[in-house]
Formats: sequence, C-alpha cells, structure tokens
Amino acid sequence: MDSEHLLLETCLLAGKIMMESGSEVYRVEDTMNRIAHSYGRTDSVSYVTATGIFMSLKNSHHTQIENVGERSNNLEKVVAVNQLSRDFATKVITLNELCDALKKVNQKVPQFPLWLQIVCAGITSSTLMYIFNGTWMDFIATFLIGCLGFVLKTLAHDWLKVAFLDYFIAAFGIGFFAILAVHWNLAFSVDNIIIGSVMPLVPGVAITNSFRDILASHLISGLVRGTEAIIIAIAIGVGIATALIALGGIL
Repeated sequence: MDSEHLLLETCLLAGKIMMESGSEVYRVEDTMNRIAHSYGRTDSVSYVTATGIFMSLKNSHHTQIENVGERSNNLEKVVAVNQLSRDFATKVITLNELCDALKKVNQKVPQFPLWLQIVCAGITSSTLMYIFNGTWMDFIATFLIGCLGFVLKTLAHDWLKVAFLDYFIAAFGIGFFAILAVHWNLAFSVDNIIIGSVMPLVPGVAITNSFRDILASHLISGLVRGTEAIIIAIAIGVGIATALIALGGIL
C-alpha cells in the first residue's frame, strides 16, 4: 500500500471510530485533517456526515469513502483516538503504528462491565428522581426499576436488532413496573418513578451534539442527530403511554 492510500485509510479509520463513538462532526474533521497535516499533506479535504465520511487529497486526486455504522456513546474510544493523533503529530509514532493502534482501539478498547452500567443506571434514576422533587419513599423502587429498564434496553438491542424498538420496550417496562410498584404499596408516586427511571434512556448526548454541529454549520449531521434524538424521545413517550393505558385501570 502506498503512503497516500495508507494516510487516507488511517484518517478515515480515526474518523469512523470517533463518529461511531458519539463525537461531534467538527471534532472528527479536525482530527482527520490534523493527522494529514502532521504527515505533511496540507491539501487534505474531509467531509463528514452522520452516516458517511469522505476524504480527499487534492494534489494527487485520491479520494476514499468510509461508511459509518451504528452510533453509540463511548468516550473512551474518542479519547484514545485523540491521544494517538497527538502522539503522531509529535512524531512519537509513525503512520503505520498509528494505523495499527487505531485498529486495536476499534476492536479492543474496554467498556465498563455490564453490571456496573446497570448499577449506575439505577443510581442515576433514583438520585435524579429525588432532585426532581421526588420522595425518599420512591428511592429504592426507582433504583430497581431504573436498573430493570436499562437491562431491558440492552437485551432488546442485542436480540431484536431493530432501531428504536429497544427504547420502546425499556420505557414500557419502566411504566409497567412503576404502576405495579405503586399498586403493591412498594412506592408512593408513579410519576416520580417514571421520571427518574427514564433518565438513563434520554438521548442527552445526541441532543447536545446536534446543537453543537448546527452551531458549527454542519447542518446535515446536526439535523440527522436531532431527528434521531426526537425519534428516541417519541419511542420512550409511546412506551410509557402504552403502559399507562394498558395498566392505568389498576391505579
């Protein structure tokens, strides 16, 4: 592989990892161009959207395209790519070493264990419930239902492979068990439990990145991410509403 193709492959791999890990578009473009400039190619042009990455070297007329797959939030990968790009800029590593390191980041960067993610979802749910004028009587129920909602989302995502359906199932489960908890006198307020338990599902990062992309004039990616966040919010709302309609009669 010649140096120009290797450079484009490396830049596109870095951009793909960052986009699939929840980074903003302007940050992805900046990282890709910095890698190219550090290699001595100031003629690089990158164009990044939520679903695809394009990069070209003007003087040699080389262009490559990379598809962006499923997007998630993994800041560990974003930090790893940024650090590797800095190491390359300061000549700590070569282009070949950078490419190999990025491939390892894409495959082997560890995530927090599932049990810890579940516990953190419960803590987030219960503490935010209390902040939003909840009561201590609902704390334990919200913690458990928040954990359960995260488990339902994870299982639905892994088994069904249908976009946004996992959010609907998780929200329905949260509403279902919140109603049952109050009906069995294990908690006091259905509203408080639901408000707290859906917090781990709310697409806060997607909404924030959408506005940041729009403010940075990346209108296409900003609108795509904003639309994605709106659909997730609708799925959560419909799931809660379905549970309330189905079991509201027992309140």
